[in-house]
Amino acid sequence: MAANWDTFATAEPDLARTVEDRFGAFTHHVLATLRKDGSPRTTGLEVRFLDGELWLGMMPNSLKALDLNRDPRFALQANPGPGTGMGGGDVRISGRAIGVEEAGTKAAYMKEVEPPEPFHLFRTELTEVVRTYVEDDKYLVVEVWKPGEPVRTLKRT
Repeated sequence: MAANWDTFATAEPDLARTVEDRFGAFTHHVLATLRKDGSPRTTGLEVRFLDGELWLGMMPNSLKALDLNRDPRFALQANPGPGTGMGGGDVRISGRAIGVEEAGTKAAYMKEVEPPEPFHLFRTELTEVVRTYVEDDKYLVVEVWKPGEPVRTLKRT
């Protein structure tokens, strides 16, 4: 089961806002894809939250775009920023990236983002959103959301 960003944000608005804030704090994040041989590839990436979707834009024929065209599974980690503060916690998103070729959708994205052309554009289908943070300098808290389920919160000392 998968959901787009709007479905997640409607189901869990507080967590979605926190995740967007973490991704909005820095420009570049880390995308993990699967190479042709199945091994992981990690690369830098900018992301955009627009019109109820989480978008991934990439240079033409970049290895990460080729990976996603072959196997759409991805994991996306927000840039933790400098130092060890981790304000807002550590957030990551897993799912599938769906290539977008529809001219009107790409034109709307171009108008908003102004990427260099040509480019690959992917919308995302989320399978999991996770936030990890420290509470009261005592507990490690992990919040996990999956489509069709409420947020599950785990606390460890």
